[in-house]
Amino acid sequence: MRQFDRSLPMALLRAREAVMKKFSPALKAHDLSPQQWRVIRVLVEEDELDATEIAERCALLLPSLSRILQNLHKRGLVSRKTASSDQRRSIVSITARGRKLFRTLSPVNEARYAYITQKFGYGKLELLYELLNELVEKIDEDEGDAP
Repeated sequence: MRQFDRSLPMALLRAREAVMKKFSPALKAHDLSPQQWRVIRVLVEEDELDATEIAERCALLLPSLSRILQNLHKRGLVSRKTASSDQRRSIVSITARGRKLFRTLSPVNEARYAYITQKFGYGKLELLYELLNELVEKIDEDEGDAP
């Protein structure tokens, strides 16, 4: 078995924690979790999405997403409606209040990205995105073959 500090899951978790230390304070100041922010971000980009699509895009389990959507809806940040084509589907969209919160937090988050880019380097950051995307792609393409 490989050494603990050479464990890929642990290396990814450590990297995530280091990055989130830069983003979490601004989110907490607006009473948002990173998962709630991901939902807001994807809805700002897509306007409205089916709940299943949000879960997939935001890497969330549906039960967790359900709680997140309840919270965001109660706060007036998202709206929900039943899909006309399928009564079992829930369509979620960002509200004006949600967009306003996004516009408030975006400059702060962009400053965090600028800091990370300056510290790590633009080229290395772009390479990291490419490598992580490729890792996911390669692992997902052989999902049925994995031991």
